[in-house]
Amino acid sequence: GIIAATADYGETFAAAIGRRLAHEPIQYITGTQEFFGLALRVTPATLIPRPETELLVEAVLSHFAPSPLPELQPLHIADVGTGSGAIALALAAHLPNARITGLDLSAAALEIARENARAHHLDHRITFLHSDLLSSLAAGEPPLDAIVSNPPYIPETDRSSLHPQIREYEPALALFAGPDGLNLYRRLVPQAARALRPGGLLALEFGAGQRTSLTQLLADWRDVHVLDDLAGIPRVCIARSPAASPPSVREPT
Repeated sequence: GIIAATADYGETFAAAIGRRLAHEPIQYITGTQEFFGLALRVTPATLIPRPETELLVEAVLSHFAPSPLPELQPLHIADVGTGSGAIALALAAHLPNARITGLDLSAAALEIARENARAHHLDHRITFLHSDLLSSLAAGEPPLDAIVSNPPYIPETDRSSLHPQIREYEPALALFAGPDGLNLYRRLVPQAARALRPGGLLALEFGAGQRTSLTQLLADWRDVHVLDDLAGIPRVCIARSPAASPPSVREPT
């Protein structure tokens, strides 16, 4: 029995080494990734949560510092492009007064997100919806207190220069967003302006070289701030929605 078990372990280990040598991310081999202190299941259907995205969570948590009052004000937050559910779960774990809606275009990713929410006993405060950005939110819903998103932002022109473990294994739907990587922001920013309460928070992760373009898209917003990651690269933009929602306009295509 011991010899057979050892042989099985050896075969499994050898297979894992072979997968890693083929540039498959170790997170897909082990099936797990830690994010903000939470052990999450990840599969090739989901983007692998990055440490840089923890800055996005920290920015939202800082904005909604727990009130000293016994009765905390209820919060409704949307996580757009939830993937494995990493951001939604981290926020729910640290904001006991928050109800989170996680939105994603990938039905396969949503299944993993729901599994992660159940594993951490947070599924009673997180609702996951199949959605193109914010489109699946009910029209009669009260305005959101915050929208947070780590959307696809890699330019298509950068595809060939990406490391094979990203380009060949992580879902393209979660990586690429048009020639300059800004297609999703151009659609999300006006949607967010309509969905947020006046003064509501928008928190976005973005890529290298996109700071100027993104802040231009937020020209009508208030209190726009950009935060650098630990490498000193501008990584997160936070802003508060205009005092009055703009009239409904046709989305750019």
